[in-house]
Amino acid sequence: MIEQDSKIVFNKRLAADTFFMGLRSPQIVAEARPGQFVMLKVGQCMNPLLRRPFSICGIQGDDLILILYRVVGRGTTIMCHRREGESLSVLGPLGNGFEMPRKGGKPLLVAGGMGIAPLIFLASILEPGSFTFLAGFGSAGEIIATDEIGFSGLDLSISTDDGSAGHRGLVTELLENHLSGFNSGRSMVFTCGPLPMLKKVAAMTLDKDVPCQVSLETSMACGLGACQGCAIRRSSEQDKTYYHVCQDGPVFEVKSLDWEML
Repeated sequence: MIEQDSKIVFNKRLAADTFFMGLRSPQIVAEARPGQFVMLKVGQCMNPLLRRPFSICGIQGDDLILILYRVVGRGTTIMCHRREGESLSVLGPLGNGFEMPRKGGKPLLVAGGMGIAPLIFLASILEPGSFTFLAGFGSAGEIIATDEIGFSGLDLSISTDDGSAGHRGLVTELLENHLSGFNSGRSMVFTCGPLPMLKKVAAMTLDKDVPCQVSLETSMACGLGACQGCAIRRSSEQDKTYYHVCQDGPVFEVKSLDWEML
């Protein structure tokens, strides 16, 4: 884990309220793995007091951390106005990332909204053509064009809630079609997105006994396990009662969580 001031190389708007930031931090880049996250201090001095957690969307060269984020509150509003050449205090990489797919299997990546960020990082290190990538958004205006953020060649199957692009409906409907012919013995689902989507993916993969790794999105105060604010229930098969998303996750095996309590 590294804490340092990192210079903003770019901070550009991609879509409706969606921004893409590059931070120069060769030390963090050297250690970052898909599924991990960083904690950013987005403002000056004590305003705001707490850092914000962001999945690492990828790395560029040997010195840039890539962050994909949507403006949803005070912290990200401040963040979207930060300019090239300014610095942010970065803490990371934090948490446990994805376990790589089994050799010979075909990974199935399932993203909902901004949950696409850690899956883009994962896709960037997988062999081209070896995986299927499903991504769901609210509307066409929210779709992340991966070519615009330096990840060309990602073949996404898109769904939108309002039908303005791709499949009309939920991304879990696309997943259902793919799971019907899925080889559960050799393949694995990787997913990140809103909790209702993750619960549906969990139910579908558990029902078909398909291995699934889930990256949870949650609020965090410290990112280090000290505040214990990101506690979640383990499944009844586990020895202890709770996980802490920042330390034990954010990536979990789907069978290890109590989905009824999430």
